[in-house]
Amino acid sequence: MKELICITCPMGCHLTIDTDPSGEIKVTGNRCVRGEQYAREEVLNPKRVVTFTCAALLPDGSAPGVNSNLPRRVPVRTRAGFPKERIPELLDVLRGISVRLPTERGAMVLPKALGTDVDVVVARSIALG
Repeated sequence: MKELICITCPMGCHLTIDTDPSGEIKVTGNRCVRGEQYAREEVLNPKRVVTFTCAALLPDGSAPGVNSNLPRRVPVRTRAGFPKERIPELLDVLRGISVRLPTERGAMVLPKALGTDVDVVVARSIALG
């Protein structure tokens, strides 16, 4: 038995997930269909939106200096939920990526990350001036 609080709507239903010996999943406590869908996905294939920061690079390839008004890190995020068990692997890849400034929100950083259908994109526009 597993207990969760549903996060798909403001009601915050307390869900109970039971799995019988045959593998059948039974969800109780949900007040809408979304709660059951959330519980099943959380048990069978949990996903999370991943946020991170990548190193920033100036157009000449150098990093912004300590006295620069420009950030030394660029916030990035996945466009959708990413498989939870593969998040450490994704973070290892993102640690090696630098983003050139200027950049726009939504600019592609890592398409189809690790062979999934989930893209990693810039989360905030950053101008040079």
